[in-house]
Amino acid sequence: MVRQILLIDDNPQDRVLAEEAFEQVCADCHLLTQPSGPEALEYLKNTTVLPDVLLLDVNMPGMNGFEVLAALKSDPRLALIPVVMLSTSQSQEDVARSYTLHASSYLVKAPSFGGFLAQIEAFLSYWQVNRVVGTSS
Repeated sequence: MVRQILLIDDNPQDRVLAEEAFEQVCADCHLLTQPSGPEALEYLKNTTVLPDVLLLDVNMPGMNGFEVLAALKSDPRLALIPVVMLSTSQSQEDVARSYTLHASSYLVKAPSFGGFLAQIEAFLSYWQVNRVVGTSS
């Protein structure tokens, strides 16, 4: 069962909305948030319990989501964590780049909170069934 989710997103409002959505949809889930790629990578390198799945914003200042994804996939300890790219971008270039860098999925953020709730429900339902062996339980 998916219990630990890490969201990496530079936008404080998006992090709060995600926290609210996860509280409504999955009270048993533990959503951790990190405001930047470097902070998330530091956290992941130092934690003993890895998240079951990671939600990663594409467009972030400094270190963008593609750079974070490449860093994750180059670290043997972190490489098996499923990564779902989360973006407002519907660009085929962004989608293709995500999959080229071994993202597990690409999710375009819904414009409304109700739509986002539905996305979170679908996301959790999918990852409850499709877990990668080797991540924490």
